[in-house]
Amino acid sequence: MMTRPNFFLTALLAIGCAGMSGGCKPSAVESKGEAAGEPIKIGQFASLTGKEATFGISSDEGTTLAVEEINAAGGVLGRKLKLLTEDTQSKPGEPATVVNKLIARDGVVAILGEVASSRSLEAAPICQQSQIPMISPSSTNPKVTEVGDYIFRVCFIDPFQGTVMANFARKTLQAKTVAVFTDAKSDYSKGLAKFFKEKFVANGGTIAVELDYNGGDKDFKAQLTAIKAANPDAVFVPGYYTDAALICVQAKQLGLNVPFMGGDGWESEKLVEIGREAVEGQYFSTHYHPDVGSEQSKQFLQHYRARWQGKTPDALAACAYDSVIVLADAFKRAGSTEGPKVRDALAATKDFAAVTGNISIDTHRDASKAAVILQVKDGKYKYLETVAP
Repeated sequence: MMTRPNFFLTALLAIGCAGMSGGCKPSAVESKGEAAGEPIKIGQFASLTGKEATFGISSDEGTTLAVEEINAAGGVLGRKLKLLTEDTQSKPGEPATVVNKLIARDGVVAILGEVASSRSLEAAPICQQSQIPMISPSSTNPKVTEVGDYIFRVCFIDPFQGTVMANFARKTLQAKTVAVFTDAKSDYSKGLAKFFKEKFVANGGTIAVELDYNGGDKDFKAQLTAIKAANPDAVFVPGYYTDAALICVQAKQLGLNVPFMGGDGWESEKLVEIGREAVEGQYFSTHYHPDVGSEQSKQFLQHYRARWQGKTPDALAACAYDSVIVLADAFKRAGSTEGPKVRDALAATKDFAAVTGNISIDTHRDASKAAVILQVKDGKYKYLETVAP
């Protein structure tokens, strides 16, 4: 077992006091009658296998690192955290099954997950009904937190992300016309497309053509032929990396050589592995890049690489890490792991210094924070700019 750095210890001593609303509260253990010293059970549901497995694996690695660092620093409320993780297999139906299990059988006091908005939306009503706080690390569809007052997220939402990419397309790329190619099966994709279109048109742009595909399709050439015929200046594909990479490959084969853009669903090492030269030069928005950030972000990068055999964390790992430390802060300020008290503490989170930037939870239980825009360059993700909310 490697020796843990005291990165989280410094943060843990500060959270709940300096810079946080509500000030320091007693550390009394009030968690559903559990004896002092018993571990605090938190559940995680993530796509560890299936077509979006890299999302879940990155998220799990960030979550695991945070839990290990908190426990090495002495835990929270005098107790260690116990992480119980379930695989959604990237499938509909699984989130409800595994979250019901985590709550009813395993007795978790909070839920972390998911990355995909559709899967978060499936689990959120269960958490709301059970009064178990749920924090999504990186589901950006606005509907997720609209489920109820126990549902939170530590990422920005699609109205902001869509605006960022619409402004980028119009102002930086100087695109006057854009084609929008949407995954009809994905709440994430449909929501992001909607907000992108609204802002791009408001900026004086024109939507040349709108077409749909179904996530998991392998042949996009019919739609891409129609897009090419519309002669757009750029194409916006608000989907996940598996589909986006194939779309870029087939677009190149058809001679559709205009910039392609996406959102945070593009971020995976598999995008370049699948898309290769077809994704070179393309753009997407996301939550984090290791080349920018605070001292805390730099330390996270160092510790993540040490823990995960030299891997560089992506935005999903960073957001997942942040979801844990925000939850731990809420436990501390609540002085409890009881659902209503933790919910109230989460809702009061203001200007929390996290890896992906300072997080404030607004009245809709969404995080107000910046986005970054990246470009695929020489097979890597090159940082271009940060956009504040």
